[in-house]
Amino acid sequence: MSWIDGPMVGFDTETTGISPLNDRIVTAAVIRRHGTRVEVSEWLIDPGVEIPARATEVHGITTEKARAEGAKPAAALEEIAVALAEALGAGIPVVGFNIQYDLTILETELARHGLRTLAHRLPLGIRPIIDPLVLDRHLDKYRKGKRKLIDMCGTYRVQVVADALHAADADVLATLDLVPAIAERYPSLGGVALQDLHDQQAHAHGEWANRFRAWLISKGTTDDLPSPEWPVATGATEPEEADAALF
Repeated sequence: MSWIDGPMVGFDTETTGISPLNDRIVTAAVIRRHGTRVEVSEWLIDPGVEIPARATEVHGITTEKARAEGAKPAAALEEIAVALAEALGAGIPVVGFNIQYDLTILETELARHGLRTLAHRLPLGIRPIIDPLVLDRHLDKYRKGKRKLIDMCGTYRVQVVADALHAADADVLATLDLVPAIAERYPSLGGVALQDLHDQQAHAHGEWANRFRAWLISKGTTDDLPSPEWPVATGATEPEEADAALF
């Protein structure tokens, strides 16, 4: 049986901004799916900082709502880490769209709150990971146009309610649907062992990131360059640096 037919765990976050090293998680969803069975876990978190208006426009969570209804970060982050570590430790792939961002901000947040990171919980590494964005960039690298989640769903004919995207759970379900849709178009994917697929994605992402970095630098851009490290970007905070990250 191919891994395509086995269980998968989807993961997504909505945050206070676009920096995985400096921003905070506001909502998260971890969804395990195997066949028709779906188990959904969701978190609303009080990030402890103001949620910028631009972030609220994306995910709909205000500072007031997060403070009134959100969980304390340490408790929620520990639950998220346990759920992901249990899946990965059992060899179940964790799936996310542009998951480098979500895993990097999670690792940084765990360290910021003095919790064990996924890297510390998983001696064999944070793997196996599947990212439809990485797969698509590699398999159809010359296709023109945007590659946001909504665009990819159109490309691979995954049905979504556009207005529902940018809620963590909706994004996860759409991303989980993308994986078999991509595998249907590229049937050889299903025959690749998960650990090998993880390594192939790491290599593919590194090549893409280095090319894109070089292009950005040639245009004079030196900030917010993509990290070639995958699935966690270089610079994720270590526990001993947690206090400094708060300021």
